[in-house]
Amino acid sequence: MRPCTLRIASAAVDIKATSLDADRGEHAPWCRAAPNALPIPIKPLVPSSSSARTAFVPVAIAVAVMVVWGATPIATRLALDDLPPLVVACLRTVVAGLVAIPLLAGMRQGLPTSTRSRKLLGISAAVGFVIFPVVYTVGQQRTSALHGVMILAALPIFTGLYAALVARRAPRPGWLAGCTVALVGEVVLIGGRGASASDATLGGDLLVLAAALCVSAGYVAGAMLPPRGLSSLATTLWGVLLGTFVLAPLLVALLARDGVPEAGATAWGAVLFLAVVTSILGYLGWYWALDRGGITRIATLQFLQPVSGFVLAALVLGDDVTIPIAVGSALIVAGIVIAQRA
Repeated sequence: MRPCTLRIASAAVDIKATSLDADRGEHAPWCRAAPNALPIPIKPLVPSSSSARTAFVPVAIAVAVMVVWGATPIATRLALDDLPPLVVACLRTVVAGLVAIPLLAGMRQGLPTSTRSRKLLGISAAVGFVIFPVVYTVGQQRTSALHGVMILAALPIFTGLYAALVARRAPRPGWLAGCTVALVGEVVLIGGRGASASDATLGGDLLVLAAALCVSAGYVAGAMLPPRGLSSLATTLWGVLLGTFVLAPLLVALLARDGVPEAGATAWGAVLFLAVVTSILGYLGWYWALDRGGITRIATLQFLQPVSGFVLAALVLGDDVTIPIAVGSALIVAGIVIAQRA
């Protein structure tokens, strides 16, 4: 039985399927296209139970990452009680880099050999472990927490649009509709907090927006590396190690100028959480889920991050769960379901 193939102008998905026409040694009429195009096998019309389970696993991993990343603002708040913001940003990457060194040595997986893969790794490392933590921290100092969270709520839209741009195809209307519903939920969720935006500045908002735009591109670049032979774990570890090479000199300069800050066990524990759980485990799970589940499909799950943050804040910090939080969370979940089914 030969796989029925579809010829189109751009490539390349490795999914095998068959048709009755293929059994007769012919291609079905709907499989014909331009003569000089590349073949892509057609998906089976009815997915198997194993493929359904396989599709569920990336979603579950991505949701777990959102729970972890939802705890990141709480850990950051605990760290900032005793440590300067820029020191926290540098420590987050540098400590993660120190953890990555023995893991990389044990894996014995070197840097990618192709020029394109090295560029993708460089983009992922630069924006994920250097630009984002530094620019976001500085921007958050200059704006309100409300504005910062609201801007980051658009991360899944930025990520999905970058993915569509790389793939050179327009997002599906259902995906756009789901993102719109989820974004409305974000507005209700965050607007219902009643936080004051009196300390917000345009410069701070622009810095947070720039950080969000950069890290979204990093997500896409990192997700493109596993299909090129660099595993999700190696992508994360090499990325954080390369980021360490950049931020370690800045951290040394800050400590030489101001001295080692006196911080309690809670603050140092929060830094360790940000380095190991958020930066290494979080990025590992996220890159793996984006690779296995599809960037556009998995990216919409980022809308769950503020929901996770608010729930954890209620449990850990004693924040109240209000009606706007409940309504906004319901809209976000509904938007994600719409986008996932598109």
